[in-house]
Amino acid sequence: MLSSNDHSRVSSMPTSKEDEKRVDGTMRKAKDKSVKRSAEEEDEKLFTNKLPADEEESEDLSDSEESVFSGLEDSGSESEEEEGGDGTDDDDDDRPLKNRDETGPEESGKDEDIQAVCSRKKRREKTSPSSSLQEKRELMEGEEGIQEEEYEHDTSDEEDIRNTVGNIPMEWYRDYPHIGYNLDGKKIYKPIRNKDELDNFLDKMENPDYWRTVQDKQTGMDIVLSDEQVDLVNRLQRGQFGEVTFNEYQPSVEFFSSELMIHPVTNRPQDKRSFIPSLMEKEKVSKLVHAIKMGWIKPRQAKVDNRGQYYDLWATEDPNAILGRHKMHIPAPKMRLPGHEESYNPPPEYLPSEEERLAWEQQDPEDRKLSLLPRKYSCLRSVPAFPRFIHERFERCLDLYLCPRQRKMRVNVNPEDLIPKLPKPKDLQPFPTTQSLVYRGHSGLIRSISISPTGQWLVSGSDDGTVRFWEVCSARCLKVVQVGGAVRSVAWNPNSAVCLLAVAFDSVVVIVTPSLGDKVVLSSTEKLLLSYQPPDEKGEEPVTWSLAEGEEFNQGIHLKIQHPKAVHQVTWHAKGDYLASVMPDTSSHLQVLIHQLSKRQSQNPFRRNKGLVQSVSFHPVRPYFFVATQRSVRVYNLIKQELTKKLLANSKWISSMAIHPGGDNVICGSYDCRLSWFDLDLSTTPYKMLRHHKKAVRGVAYHKTYPLFASGSDDGSVIVCHGTVYNDLLQNPLIVPVKVLKGHVLTQDLGVLDVTFHPTQPWLFSSGADATIRLFT
Repeated sequence: MLSSNDHSRVSSMPTSKEDEKRVDGTMRKAKDKSVKRSAEEEDEKLFTNKLPADEEESEDLSDSEESVFSGLEDSGSESEEEEGGDGTDDDDDDRPLKNRDETGPEESGKDEDIQAVCSRKKRREKTSPSSSLQEKRELMEGEEGIQEEEYEHDTSDEEDIRNTVGNIPMEWYRDYPHIGYNLDGKKIYKPIRNKDELDNFLDKMENPDYWRTVQDKQTGMDIVLSDEQVDLVNRLQRGQFGEVTFNEYQPSVEFFSSELMIHPVTNRPQDKRSFIPSLMEKEKVSKLVHAIKMGWIKPRQAKVDNRGQYYDLWATEDPNAILGRHKMHIPAPKMRLPGHEESYNPPPEYLPSEEERLAWEQQDPEDRKLSLLPRKYSCLRSVPAFPRFIHERFERCLDLYLCPRQRKMRVNVNPEDLIPKLPKPKDLQPFPTTQSLVYRGHSGLIRSISISPTGQWLVSGSDDGTVRFWEVCSARCLKVVQVGGAVRSVAWNPNSAVCLLAVAFDSVVVIVTPSLGDKVVLSSTEKLLLSYQPPDEKGEEPVTWSLAEGEEFNQGIHLKIQHPKAVHQVTWHAKGDYLASVMPDTSSHLQVLIHQLSKRQSQNPFRRNKGLVQSVSFHPVRPYFFVATQRSVRVYNLIKQELTKKLLANSKWISSMAIHPGGDNVICGSYDCRLSWFDLDLSTTPYKMLRHHKKAVRGVAYHKTYPLFASGSDDGSVIVCHGTVYNDLLQNPLIVPVKVLKGHVLTQDLGVLDVTFHPTQPWLFSSGADATIRLFT
């Protein structure tokens, strides 16, 4: 449609030739003026190299100059519109050079096209003004037509879907050449897909949009997803909302507010019928009650099946079946498969002789090994029918339903359930893992080792008749003491205020001062030894105390205690004044002696010993004395002088014993490869029996501060175990083997003879039959 301005312009268009000539003349004059003005402005810009200071003023100027031809503008002449177009081009040309240079090649190409079109228009105007007017009219009509077409095709309906088959599975069209029907009812044929695997691979390698290409099932075409669609898919895969701007945490709108309203929404009173029972419902109910009373309406009754119930005896074990509900149902045993004796052409060794046939006939049917005698036939065709076939089938049926069958109960135990759930050794660190030092110097078996209370010095006794003192950190031998016999046991005094050592060899126990350590400690040791004053009356003692003299005194031996028999072990009390010695001998009651160093007195605590004593030990805290015989460990109260407890080791021969620093747990090693852990609060039998060693266990030891204990065996290995003792009486000790330490060489079928822990560090010392001491850290 044309606007009112367009109507006025069309009506005021010049009609005569003179009017056209006059219009052309005025247009040319105006064009010449505008060209001159644009040229002057360009010159000014080139000389000043600046942007136009005031574009608004130049626009006002142009308006004032062109106001002379205002009548032409009102007349709606199309030539003026063309001039206006040229004027815009001139204004565009008036842009600075800098901006022109910055424009890209596309814009410069557009400018050239515009200039070419303008030049063509000017030529046409010069040749025929009337034709230009006609073109203007056609142009305006074309613009109107374009607008009409634009509105014609504008639609707000949904997107046009080509395939009209609806929401059905596209697999139905798998075997057809078409994939559906369009709006006109014509078939939509599938796109030709002739790509093989190689083409797909090349497309995957070369096509950058391959990863975002999907197939439309409605049309069968390949569609390349846009960036927005890919982002939408990624958001949905991540579990996010499809819309980016959607706020999932926005405050919820309360449809029913928590505030109680004073006034009701409506003031309409309730109906009367909401208080009165319904007469219609009353009438219906009364009719139903009357019909039931009269017998017209009868309630539904369950159908009773008068036929008997039959069960399938040979039904499979279906859980829904009746037999499947009985868990003790046992399937029928299968029949034995036929063998060679039932063949129509059996091997000759299966054919019975005449005597065997007579013996078989005389036997009872229950005693016969074979139900029939093997016979030989020339061919299968000549085999007669089996006469006892029906009889055997009947006996089989009788066996199946009359003979009782018993289910053998199998204990299905998972092997992993039998293994106790123990913590990992990594969580139980620290404990000794690697061999750090080897102490060499002895030439015989090292039967016993002991460490000083400070942990700085180590002493060892060997069969070569020497006692050697070592520095722990450097494995350097500091002192050698010749005692003149095979050393069976050495023990360092646990009292850190003195520096004393007890050494047992043959039938003598000697007290040695190694003169190692602090001067204060050495002086206090000398005071202790020199402070002895002999009593006025001396009774009979089982041993003889004497002072060392000469060469022995120079080596550090101060006291000698002569025993009646060979001493195998010596051990100290925790306070360092008492020591006990063991002389295993079943022929005498004199097996254990307790000596007091300060008074130089000895006594036999037992009138008679029950069994061969192997090892003794003092309780670390309480006045208890542990005596280990071959089969048991006896615990005596030294104050009450009575037997408190007897521990049964369940082993053949106890070899060694160690007491936990807490005093409530004992470990015993035995020659039958066992290690017994006793919990004195639990029972007199072992709480745990460890059988980790392959040969006899020679030595056991507890650590004073860490929850560790170790055992050395003749198999050349030392096994370190973690043993946590809890203060809670309801919780049993946790025993976990953590490490097997190897390093000793077997000599004369003997391996590790003694083990002991460092007093402060998680270090372990072991002495062996290979005349070496090894430190594991």
